[in-house]
Amino acid sequence: MDSLTYLFLGNNSLSGPIPSRKSETLQTIDISYNMLSGNLPSWINSDLNLNFVANNFELNSSSSRLLPGLECLQRSFACNRNSPRYANFSIKCGGPRMMSNGIVFEAENQTLGAAGFNVTSAQNWAVSNVGLFADRQNQLYVQNTLAQVTRTTTPELYQTSRLSPGSLRYYGLGLKNGLYTVNLFFAETAFSDQSTRSWRSLGRRIFDVYIQGTRQLRDFEISKEAGGVERAIVKNFTANVTDNHLEIHLFWAGKGTCCTPEQGYYGPSISAINVVPNFIPTVSGIPPGTHEGKNQTGFIVGITVPIVFVALILVFVIIYIKRRKKDDDEEVFIGIGPRPNTFSYAELKTATEDFSPSKKLGEGGFGPVFKGTLSDGRVVAVKQLSVASHHGRDQFITEIATISAVQHRNLVQLYGCCIEGNRRLLVYEYLENKSLDQTLFGHSGLHLDWPTRFNICLSVARGLAYLHEESRPRIVHRDVKASNILLDAEMCPKISDFGLAKLYDDKKTHISTRVAGTIGYLAPEYAMRGHLTEKADVFGFGVVALEILCGRPNTDTTLQIDRIYLLEWAWNLYENDQSLNLVDPTLAEFNKTEAFRVLGVALLCTQASPSMRPLMSRVVAMLAGDIEVSTVTSKPSYLTDYDFKDITGTFMSEETQTSMASSTSDNTMKSNNNAVTVTDPGPSPVNVSGFGDILAEGR
Repeated sequence: MDSLTYLFLGNNSLSGPIPSRKSETLQTIDISYNMLSGNLPSWINSDLNLNFVANNFELNSSSSRLLPGLECLQRSFACNRNSPRYANFSIKCGGPRMMSNGIVFEAENQTLGAAGFNVTSAQNWAVSNVGLFADRQNQLYVQNTLAQVTRTTTPELYQTSRLSPGSLRYYGLGLKNGLYTVNLFFAETAFSDQSTRSWRSLGRRIFDVYIQGTRQLRDFEISKEAGGVERAIVKNFTANVTDNHLEIHLFWAGKGTCCTPEQGYYGPSISAINVVPNFIPTVSGIPPGTHEGKNQTGFIVGITVPIVFVALILVFVIIYIKRRKKDDDEEVFIGIGPRPNTFSYAELKTATEDFSPSKKLGEGGFGPVFKGTLSDGRVVAVKQLSVASHHGRDQFITEIATISAVQHRNLVQLYGCCIEGNRRLLVYEYLENKSLDQTLFGHSGLHLDWPTRFNICLSVARGLAYLHEESRPRIVHRDVKASNILLDAEMCPKISDFGLAKLYDDKKTHISTRVAGTIGYLAPEYAMRGHLTEKADVFGFGVVALEILCGRPNTDTTLQIDRIYLLEWAWNLYENDQSLNLVDPTLAEFNKTEAFRVLGVALLCTQASPSMRPLMSRVVAMLAGDIEVSTVTSKPSYLTDYDFKDITGTFMSEETQTSMASSTSDNTMKSNNNAVTVTDPGPSPVNVSGFGDILAEGR
């Protein structure tokens, strides 16, 4: 027990203060829904995974900074209590902000982990999660899918879902008291249809749903209620808000399957939440009505009207003058919809501490990238476009249009931009674990085990499949490479740097264009003739897949001559039935079946002819094991042409890789055998006299 890393003691009626000492190995602590009080201890820091909601702590500015929003989730629920500000909220669980049927669903795609919570900056809703997936190597708390969910007009609403292995709660904060309709959106996308008679069809997800502490659904099974998998179902409930607070609780009571489609897969799943009042609201942008003034005299009216008229004229004049000054900057947004959020240069200058060198994350192809903290507390990456960059303004506009048009779990999220005079900046989500090339090739201090590598490979494929086949308009990235794949705190990959993205019409077979990309990842037809289709991205993905498998860059002149070029070396080993010699020797263990899948897919993706390369949706299916990996029979012609190889090698030896770097996270996932779990949906008083010893000694 000396190496205890997870501690779950929620719902145990613990009282008193938190011990002042903590074991160094203890990284995840849940003590939610107890009666603990006092000040928070000094060992609390932002690197730990903590869930302290529903206690009675005395919070100050320091503790609020380390655990933002905790003051809203204490037992008193202090935020806006007795002074309601809202009458509705909508959440896109596990995904980015989006609109569906006229409803704007706010993003809920932050990292929660085994013990975590998050409160929105507006303090209108919050989310809390507790639980650890038993025997599961990848602790992923979001389900992502490419499935076209039926029985809905907006299947994209169900492309991401929030998962929990235990207890998942959503809170409405500062609500006007009264009756509300709670709409919960579900779709089962992890299991196969029972008609397929595959092992994936045997999965059963069963959990309970509580509203305001009352169980509304017992043994709820999404696929059973919806009449099958990949079908949408919306459950409606009426809730009575009496203290400006609403709680929606999804709880796993140990029922259903545990190991389909993978080991340690179970628990609640939800795609979206929409809460609306059953009354005419007087808050949330709708001010209280007033009937005063009915008896005002004509004299007052006669004086007021001309004053208001003159004031309006002055306002219009001021607006007109300011608008004329901004015409040149505003024109870049013409044709972009929806329009992205905009930030002032002064705001971003403050966020990055005047673009301090200490905040610099890296140097991209179009300028430097800085880490910043916005006024609302969000940590962001600010990409400062260099004025000297070739065609920088056009690339900037393209990037805004492209990223604003698509939203996916495996695509980097654009928060907004800044256009003031010659200044061009993009504001992205901040990703803690740097780029894939820095992590994969040993520059970040992190080690990627096989399950993580395989998940990265599959997730990147899903992101590209979305760009090519599901987004409207279709998008070709044109620069798929390891340095353009960023990793978040949970090692979830996100494709970045859409500055070179090329939009094209569905009806066009290809586009002839000036080549823009990175040597080593360029498809032959694109590099030599400028012939661009989505198959150019497929080629780049094949190279990245090989790099993930081998743990080395596609060109390394320090190696023996027959190993310098990764593609050539891979084919030599493949033809001599020595494929497994490609696998990164630093891996202590790996799944041979998955490794063969990755290699087979990589060789297919890097075929010389674009027509012989698979679509990315087919790549996803092959990697996931849903279909067999097609057999590769012929070595690409470009590898057998010595002159081509020699010329390619000359260019590939140049330093071409740049990345948007992020700071390294010190958090590491420990073995599930080190977890102590005490779980119950309601209070269950126990005598835990050794609480202090558990925290301090890790035992």
